[in-house]
Amino acid sequence: MAAPITLLLVVVVPLVVAAAVAPRAAAELPRLEHPPSKEDRSLTLLAVGDWGRRGQFNQSLVAEQMGIIGEKMDIDFVVSVGDNFYKNGLTGVDDKAFEESFTNIYTAKSLQKPWYTILGNHDYRGDALVQLSPVLRNLDSRWICMKSFVVNAGCGFLLCRYDPFVLKYWNEPKDSRYDWRGVAPRETYIANLLKDLTCALKQSKATWKIIVGHHAIRSVSEHGDTQELVQQLLPILKANGVDLYINSHDHCLEHISSRDSQLQYLTSGGGSKAWRGIFTPNTDKLEFFYDGQGFMSLRLTNTEAHLAFYDVAGTVLHSWGLTKGAYY
Repeated sequence: MAAPITLLLVVVVPLVVAAAVAPRAAAELPRLEHPPSKEDRSLTLLAVGDWGRRGQFNQSLVAEQMGIIGEKMDIDFVVSVGDNFYKNGLTGVDDKAFEESFTNIYTAKSLQKPWYTILGNHDYRGDALVQLSPVLRNLDSRWICMKSFVVNAGCGFLLCRYDPFVLKYWNEPKDSRYDWRGVAPRETYIANLLKDLTCALKQSKATWKIIVGHHAIRSVSEHGDTQELVQQLLPILKANGVDLYINSHDHCLEHISSRDSQLQYLTSGGGSKAWRGIFTPNTDKLEFFYDGQGFMSLRLTNTEAHLAFYDVAGTVLHSWGLTKGAYY
């Protein structure tokens, strides 16, 4: 029997507390268990972001191919990388968009697995606390979206919510509504978030360390690099040996390699509307870029990680793998 692998999945989303409550201490992340189910102890998953459009803009076609690939890979779960409901999130727990954009779209048997979900900037334009509500999980048991949590499931997986870093959202006019309850004051929230993340990384014995956040650190598409993350988050990831950073926000598929660390930047934001026709090069190494719709898969073992990007027809556009200390 293969040796067990250790997966650490940390999800950091806004705290469900009033802004007047005293700032919490760091490193208080609840933990969930997701033990490997396969005989070889491997872990397989899909990642998709920027999808919630009631099946329009090829969302339904992407979902169909996710179901096919999910069955072939016998996936353990799905990671939703934010902007789950366009254009302004959800209005309440009875908002029909939850069923029309999620439950009624991702119907394949292989996708009836946990969906570990983070929020994107568009989700914060509605009632952000709704997506964190247990009421939604009662409506669809796959939906897992909490303020912050760690999932022990094999290999080193940390999922984080980073929109409060981006200063421009805080400076927009009041009529451009963002629901920052539980996040303001921004500086306190960010300080605690970075402490939580640093502590979780240092304590982790996971084979692979993977962070997921909505905004890109590195991107060659419309939004480009997120400077707040480059300045505040990236040094922590490099110092703690993070292997992969998965995001969406840019509506495309990307793979960029760091030139001074093992870190790989992966954008999976092709869940629905895409095709923006914008290319903005940066200083790291571009491995792959597709300005269209699709999703990505990831398979992890005790020694290897393999990723692939698929288009709306299920065609493999790019695949890449690595072992500890080597690429293939």
